[in-house]
Amino acid sequence: MDQPETTLHTGAHAGPSDISDGLIKREAKKAAVWLSVAGLFALVVILAQPIMVIIGGIVFAAMIDGGQRLIARVAPFLPRGVRITMVLLGALSFFVWLVTFAGGQIAAQAAEFPALVEAQLGRLMVWAASHGFSMQDFNLQQVAGQVLGSVGQVTSALGGLFGGFTTAFLIFILSIYFVIEPDLYRRGFAWMLPEESRDHFEGMAVRMGRALRMLLFGRLLGMTVEGVATWAMLAWWGVPMAALLGLLTGLLAFLPNIGAPISGLLMVIVGFSGGTEMGLYCIAVYIIVQSVDGNIIVPMVAKRTADLAPALVLGAQLVFGLLFGILGLMLADPIVAMIKIALERQAARNDANRVTD
Repeated sequence: MDQPETTLHTGAHAGPSDISDGLIKREAKKAAVWLSVAGLFALVVILAQPIMVIIGGIVFAAMIDGGQRLIARVAPFLPRGVRITMVLLGALSFFVWLVTFAGGQIAAQAAEFPALVEAQLGRLMVWAASHGFSMQDFNLQQVAGQVLGSVGQVTSALGGLFGGFTTAFLIFILSIYFVIEPDLYRRGFAWMLPEESRDHFEGMAVRMGRALRMLLFGRLLGMTVEGVATWAMLAWWGVPMAALLGLLTGLLAFLPNIGAPISGLLMVIVGFSGGTEMGLYCIAVYIIVQSVDGNIIVPMVAKRTADLAPALVLGAQLVFGLLFGILGLMLADPIVAMIKIALERQAARNDANRVTD
C-alpha cells in the first residue's frame, strides 16, 4: 500500500531542469536567446571565409544575371543560356586581358613608388624651407615612414586582388551555379522557412536581386567612366603611367569611399614627379572625374536601388574589412544593401500584421 503512494509522491516533485516560477522561466528563455545569438555570431566568425565566398558568388551571379538581361533587351530571341555564356566569355576575356596587361606592370611600378614618394617629400621640404617655413618640428623620416607604409599597404592589397585566384575561382563557380538555376536555390532556402514566411521571403529575394543588379550596374558604369576618363585625360597631358593609373582608378572604383582616395593619392604622387603643373593637373583630373561620378552616376543609380548613406557604407567597409579582409571590404556595400532591404520588408510586414490585427 505504501509503494504506490511513494511513486505518486515522487512524480509530483519538479525535476532539476523544471522551472515553476514564471518570471524565472521568461528570463531563462531570454538568456537562451542571447546565448544562441552569441553562438551564432561565433559560428559566423569561425566560418567567415566560406560565408563570404558564398555571398560573393551570390553578388557575382546578380552581376551576370544583370548582363544577360541587358543582352535580352537587344536580342530577346537568344536563349537565356546563350546570353549567360556571352556574359561569362566577356568577363573571362576581360580578366585575361587584365592579367596580361597589368599583372607584371603593377609589380614593376609598385617597386618605384617608395623612391618616388621619398623624392617628393624631399622636394616638399626644400620648397617649404625656401618659403620660410620652419622645418625644425617637422619629422621627415616619420612622415616618410608613414606614407611609405601606407603605399606598401596599398600595393599589398592590390597584389592580393591579383593573387587570390583560388577564392576568385570558387566565387566564379558558385556564381555560375546560382545564375543558371536561381529558382532552385531560392525555393530550396524558402523550404527551410516556416510556411507562412515563404511568400514573404520570395518577395524579399526578388527585391534584393533587383537592387543588387542595379547597384552592380552602377558600380561597373562608374568603374568604366572613371577608368577611361582618367586614362584619356592623363594621356592627353602626357602624365607617366597614364594607362596604368586609369586601370587602377577603374578597379579601385569598385570600393566606394575608399578606392577613390587611394587612386587619387597615386595619381597625385605620379603627377608631381613630373612637375608642379602636372601635379596640379592631376588634382584637377581627380576632382573632375569624382564630381562626375558622385553627382551624375551615383544619384542616377541610387534612385533605383537601396539608397545607402555614405557614412553607413564607410562604417560597414571598416567593420567588414577588419573582420573578413579584402573580400569583406569589396562586399560590404552589397551586404548592407541586402540587410537594409530585409529590414524594410520586415518592417512593412509587421505594419501589415498590426493593421490586420
